[in-house]
Amino acid sequence: MAIHFPPLIAPSVLSADFSRMADEVAAVERAGADWLHLDVMDGHFVPNLSFGAQLIKALRPQSGLVFDVHLMMAPVDPYLEMFAEAGADHIHVHVEAGPHTHRTLQQIRTLGVKPGVAICPATPAQAVEEVLDLVDVILVMTVNPGFGGQKFLTSQLEKIRTLRRMAEATGRDIRIGVDGGVDIRTAALATEAGADMLVAGTAVYGQPDYERAIADLRGAARRAS
Repeated sequence: MAIHFPPLIAPSVLSADFSRMADEVAAVERAGADWLHLDVMDGHFVPNLSFGAQLIKALRPQSGLVFDVHLMMAPVDPYLEMFAEAGADHIHVHVEAGPHTHRTLQQIRTLGVKPGVAICPATPAQAVEEVLDLVDVILVMTVNPGFGGQKFLTSQLEKIRTLRRMAEATGRDIRIGVDGGVDIRTAALATEAGADMLVAGTAVYGQPDYERAIADLRGAARRAS
């Protein structure tokens, strides 16, 4: 399936060395990353804890990358302003995290941040249909959220195709991102299905050469598109 945008690579700091986080962020920026993906987990919506707005605030002066913040939290509304002020460029909220996704996305836009909606593997594509006019990114979870290093769920490829068709029908520029189990092989599968943003954890931070890892992912995605 042809896509509108060139594919972007967004390394996930969840797989970085937390003892030297500023250096790890600088390293992927030098290596050619397009965005930096920051997974915020609350131990409630997902069965794990990661980090909060203070880390994002501390990293913001250290990097010129787009900060792509993925809130795996419920409730989420009370914390949106905190993450916007910390330096998020994008904020993704889960459609499953509360009953008022439309209002939440409006609030994100009001804060001057680009809104995104994330969707879990068991949730159908149609769950985001009524908010397509509000989002800049749809983040398809290709693993069950909560832990890094999981295997890519190929069952989500048809959902990516459906969401790409839905996004294109709006006439708006909406990125389709994938998050979970991305490597050289699955980057190609996801991009062929219509994704144009790839969140990569161990596929970048688990490799000895970040520049080579990012280039290889980008090359695989471009060939598939």
